[in-house]
Amino acid sequence: MIALDLIALRTITPGAQEVYRQAFEHAGHLRAFGVYENARRLEHFLAQTLHETGGLRVLMENLNYSAKRLMQVWPSRFKTLAQAKGYEHNPRALANNVYANRMGNVDPNDGWRFVGRGLLQLTGRENYARAGAALGVNFLDEPTLVLAPEHALRVAGYEWRLRRCNEAADSDDLEKVTRLVNGGVIGLEDRRAWLEKVRARGLVVERADEGGA
Repeated sequence: MIALDLIALRTITPGAQEVYRQAFEHAGHLRAFGVYENARRLEHFLAQTLHETGGLRVLMENLNYSAKRLMQVWPSRFKTLAQAKGYEHNPRALANNVYANRMGNVDPNDGWRFVGRGLLQLTGRENYARAGAALGVNFLDEPTLVLAPEHALRVAGYEWRLRRCNEAADSDDLEKVTRLVNGGVIGLEDRRAWLEKVRARGLVVERADEGGA
């Protein structure tokens, strides 16, 4: 059977948030979502989550942009510097603007309330509700619970399976896995670098016993 070497994980994520360190102490939660069926699945899962969290350092989406950067990231929304200035370094206002009336968001503050969080950056009221219903946790009333050590890997594992990432990982198709996770290929080379590091450092190991992570 395969297992995750937690010591090796710590060596490549020296700045990891404590909630993520605690979450990976319960990496066995991923078994329920098929991630532990083979080494490729776990390796790809790790590569994607390590990219999405910047090496387990990022808890929620960073929306603290300069006006100039806003025009580059959302050119269709911010066509002039004057438009962008109103959202410069204002994450709450920006989230409520760019995520309004999308992904099930209906209330004026939903964009910020259901901003991207966690190992796979769960985003939007609809996705929080769906994950909560599947896992038996009220993420709508308490969105930050997706970051709790007892839920973080379950949320990511659920989303991973829902997006059919296991099948893409079976084929060792990094680009396909990335498209399923990201909707595009943003950060593809960084994801590739993480995958290579996961493999080079031997994070996924084979062992005979059934204990541990």
